Amino acid sequence: MPQDLSGKDLTRASLAGSNLAGADLHGANLHAAQAGRTDFSGANLSGADLTDANLVAANLSGADLSGADVTGADVRDADLTDARLDGIRGLDQARLDPGAVPDAPAPDG
Repeated sequence: MPQDLSGKDLTRASLAGSNLAGADLHGANLHAAQAGRTDFSGANLSGADLTDANLVAANLSGADLSGADVTGADVRDADLTDARLDGIRGLDQARLDPGAVPDAPAPDG
């Protein structure tokens, strides 16, 4: 049974390397969370606050990130294959690998 963490305050949580595949995290606050190499495959992160989160090398394949805020998040080397990104906010201010998200604005600097 998938974990239900919807709406939870996980600000600055240490989640690195965790298995949250299929978890319900919609509306959760993951501001500044340390979630590098975390498996979020198929997870519902819609409307989540991922601002300033470390998502380096996280598995976000098939995850629902619609309406999430990734301002300042580090998503380099993350797997975004088949992730739902409609309405996502802050892509222009997130750290992304070039070409990681088609049509995403290039980061400054």
